Amino acid sequence: MSLSFLEPRSGRTTAEVIKYALWPIAIMTVIQRVVIKAVNGDVTNDFNPVYSAALAFLNRQPVYTANFDSVDPHYLYQPSATMLLSPIAVIDPERSRWLFIIASTVAILLALYILLRIFGFRLDSVAAPALLLAAFVSETVTNTLVFTNFNGFVLLGEVAFLGYLLQRKDLSAGVAMGLTLAIKPMLAPLLLLPLMTRQWKVFITSIAIPVVMMAIAWPLSVDPMNFIDRTLPYLLQTRDYFNSAVVGNGRYYGVPELLTLGIRAVLGIMVLISLWLLYRYCREDRLFFFATTSGLILTAHWLLGSLGQMYYSMMLFPLLMTVVLKNSLLRNWPAWLAIYGFMNYDRWLSGRWIETGRALDYLRTTFGWALLIVVIFGVLVGRYFAARSEGRLDDGIEPSYLLPSAPPAKTA
Repeated sequence: MSLSFLEPRSGRTTAEVIKYALWPIAIMTVIQRVVIKAVNGDVTNDFNPVYSAALAFLNRQPVYTANFDSVDPHYLYQPSATMLLSPIAVIDPERSRWLFIIASTVAILLALYILLRIFGFRLDSVAAPALLLAAFVSETVTNTLVFTNFNGFVLLGEVAFLGYLLQRKDLSAGVAMGLTLAIKPMLAPLLLLPLMTRQWKVFITSIAIPVVMMAIAWPLSVDPMNFIDRTLPYLLQTRDYFNSAVVGNGRYYGVPELLTLGIRAVLGIMVLISLWLLYRYCREDRLFFFATTSGLILTAHWLLGSLGQMYYSMMLFPLLMTVVLKNSLLRNWPAWLAIYGFMNYDRWLSGRWIETGRALDYLRTTFGWALLIVVIFGVLVGRYFAARSEGRLDDGIEPSYLLPSAPPAKTA
């Protein structure tokens, strides 16, 4: 059987060859993650407590009854989320979970497509299969599907929010944000972005939607006050298991509280200085500003707050995509060492070096997020001092090699 019809009619570029090679690998990786790994599941199952809460809500039974003394996944969503997620309990749990996995996969694929378009790429570019493969081999997408949680939809909401902000469709951006806040308020810190760019209309819909959803769900819930009295205090605590935040790992390893506070303070100062430099000198480049600042804000929120989990890192995809921009802060090897730390699906547990392997496995996310903050801070500060020494701060802090060349002097 001849396959000559697959041969090119003319010479292909390197990019075309890579594109044709990546597409089958990417597609098969997606299928394996969805059909095999996700359906097989894992010991950690984020879907069961959500399904049980949805079923209890539909049957007018108490929802907030979790035993917080165990380390099993708990139901932690607010009443508005319970109402919006309740349709998943209309059918049996197995088929419901499969449909949820499919819907989550579609949400992630749609988010990746929107992200491509935001950065000016199309499906026929080499960036499309590269992004698809990179996303689905990562820990964050893999475990989002395997654990079957809501984060794929949060990613779609985040990307839609950023896309609408860039287009200055503020009310639509608020709708995308508001829908995610009504279920899982993970992206709430990103409301700093429209605050920094004075896009005030975003706050109308981003606040109104969760408030209205909560007002509808509250009287429909049997025990809504238990969310306030039992679940909310638990959410405000810092746990010492499954927690990659500095304070979480500090407590797990018995690090003195003063040292933990000092680490958080130093990294917090780096974040504040980086945010100021981005706001002062980079906000006119809206794509670079929104994508970079969103990633910095979320990383700081997870690392320096009370809870950070590795699969949250999916929300950093817009930041990682900035590598295609000439003024990206990620065009250096320390940045990608950091990204390996919180994106890789490798396990570092070792049967020979037990303690070292466990430390590497448990701390790689914390170190990765911390190194990412250090890299962003270091690159921005370096660019600031370079621009100041060259007397061009009024024109921004872009690297000098990206600035337009001065016209040649006229000769007589």
